[in-house]
Amino acid sequence: MTKKTWSSHSGMAHLDRRTLLGALASSVATLAFSRSAFAQESVSSDTEVEFHPGEGVASKADPAELRPFSFEWLDTKMIEAAQADYLAPVDAPDVIADLDYDSYRKIQFDPERARWDGDGSLFRLHAFHPGWLYKQTVAIHEVVDGLQTPMTFSTDDFLYYDELASRVPKHAQLPGVAGFRLNTTLNRADLFDEMISFVGASYFRALARGSSYGLSARGLAINTGLGGEEEFPRFTEFWLERPKAGQEDAILYAALDSPSCTGAYRFVIRPGAETTIDVTAKLHFRRDVEQLGVAALTSMFLFDEKNSHSFDDFRPQVHDSNALMVMRTDGDVLWRPLNNPPRLASTYLNEPQLKSFGLIQRDRDFVDYQDAGAHYHDRPSVLIEPRGDWGEGAVRLVEIPSDLEGNDNIVSFWVPAEKPRAGETREYAYRLRWGALGTDRNGDRAWITSTLAGQGGTSGVSDKKVSMRKFVIDFDGGLMARLPADAKMEPVVTLSAGKIQHIALSKVENTTIWRLVIDIDGENQNLVELVAHIAGFGRKLSETWIYQWMRK
Repeated sequence: MTKKTWSSHSGMAHLDRRTLLGALASSVATLAFSRSAFAQESVSSDTEVEFHPGEGVASKADPAELRPFSFEWLDTKMIEAAQADYLAPVDAPDVIADLDYDSYRKIQFDPERARWDGDGSLFRLHAFHPGWLYKQTVAIHEVVDGLQTPMTFSTDDFLYYDELASRVPKHAQLPGVAGFRLNTTLNRADLFDEMISFVGASYFRALARGSSYGLSARGLAINTGLGGEEEFPRFTEFWLERPKAGQEDAILYAALDSPSCTGAYRFVIRPGAETTIDVTAKLHFRRDVEQLGVAALTSMFLFDEKNSHSFDDFRPQVHDSNALMVMRTDGDVLWRPLNNPPRLASTYLNEPQLKSFGLIQRDRDFVDYQDAGAHYHDRPSVLIEPRGDWGEGAVRLVEIPSDLEGNDNIVSFWVPAEKPRAGETREYAYRLRWGALGTDRNGDRAWITSTLAGQGGTSGVSDKKVSMRKFVIDFDGGLMARLPADAKMEPVVTLSAGKIQHIALSKVENTTIWRLVIDIDGENQNLVELVAHIAGFGRKLSETWIYQWMRK
């Protein structure tokens, strides 16, 4: 459950070690869809490749190569694929032998060879080089006026640095690519910044204005965190509509495949201060699936204020996301702080009134993290808004123990109540919102600013019960922020096991923050679920805090 992290700079493209180790972990489980034509071709060192700026390699295709394309055509293709046996992955031939971490990061797509660089397009397409971890390539097609043409790439499209340049066959057509990214004028009108990337399995990541890469989305999750083997469906082919002059959204399609299912996906991507991606997924099942994960997100949580004592680190927090948030149609907000648990943890939130859910990075100041390199304060939040009727189901959160920030140990997704069966077809539509989301500073309900935890009982006293735990939840904003310190409000606290020893709610002096302190005696229980909110004056005054206390 690791993610593919790409960082782009104006110079040589850089892949951080977290990215590449994550890619290695998932590549073992990555499953290929088909033996594409690109994967069958041998690499020739003397193949001359014609390039037309703004169009792409070999863009003047023979009319016989042009085939109609539509989403319906793709869906029919995936229905037929689901009725056939699954084909095991096939590695593409090496373009450069013996690529390793250090040499792979010396390869950069040449920005002068970007596709769509002309004719007023607001987007540029760059490809990721095959090889090293990315031996199972993807095929990319361009769609113009309803007709599709293969989009090919060669070694002329990439810059190879240092000693790598002498090892590259010149003018050689590549056997497909590892993936691609789209650049656009996200932050400046004169600069095409990376905005979204698709590389590895069904992972993709996007940026909003002013943000830096953090968590990832996945096209689909299958049997995640169930104790058996997880299945990693893979996007194997892409079709990208060539943007018209001035077109402000990018439209692309993807074929997904795995042993259990196939899928036809449509993405409509609109970048901005908040980047949105409208997804339509049509799934066709080859066999029964124990648990389907729709609209999956993958993130990292190492520590924050409540568990930083376990890490000898100068930074107060290290995470891409600090909570799972669920918004209900009645206006209620559930806030579930993330944990780095001692063992695999799972939380299910049954939500008949689901409006949206996602992983949120709420702390937005540099001082919250003190990391000048990782820029955790700029990591985007992602909210998922279901479209149409998804039926009954639950939001699931999976938390995996981790001692390294290079491990993506958090997964969230929607689990339909009814398990998919072989021969069944399902469709899911939703919007992904990327940006600095998750806090309604103008609403009536207070939001949760922090969760602290420590030894329960009276501070400074030595003879404390080992089974005691203290939780401190701070609320700010809403109607509560304007109330005086003597206002009569009621903390509403419930727990699944153990006993509540002490509850106190008070206003922090000279602030608008209200602090709720809860002392719990877990007794002999290994797991205690807690729920709390603040009520008063005939209404709910705060978000709902949900927490899972897992004792070792």
